[in-house]
Amino acid sequence: MIQKGNTITVHYTGRYENGDIFDSSIGKEPLTFKVGEGNIINGFENAILGKEIGDKVEVDIEPIDAYGDYREDLLIEVPNSSLPGAVEVGMSLQAQAENGTPINVTVKEVKEDSVIVDANHPLSVKRINFSIEIINID
Repeated sequence: MIQKGNTITVHYTGRYENGDIFDSSIGKEPLTFKVGEGNIINGFENAILGKEIGDKVEVDIEPIDAYGDYREDLLIEVPNSSLPGAVEVGMSLQAQAENGTPINVTVKEVKEDSVIVDANHPLSVKRINFSIEIINID
């Protein structure tokens, strides 16, 4: 039975509310992670707690337990001198958080001497669904 501290392996398919797939491990390597370390969204982890190998789970996850609400404070102005070169609206870039962790950002606005990037997760404010199959529990 899955509990915090277990390392588990799952296959999953993530869908938007309209049913379109945004990510899946099907046809690829399954996902392996340690439960309770905060590397997976809360709604996903909570859905698999107590499950066994072979169990299949369908879960709808609200933004609060997924990628959160949209935060205006994650719109950041960056001087052109900090950019890797010319950028355009919609481009994805990798930046570093204050603690050194790499984060993905999206260019929202290009100004003369700077750009505005958005560090919100692309799935923030979205209600999502996961189909999960438990493959292994260590």
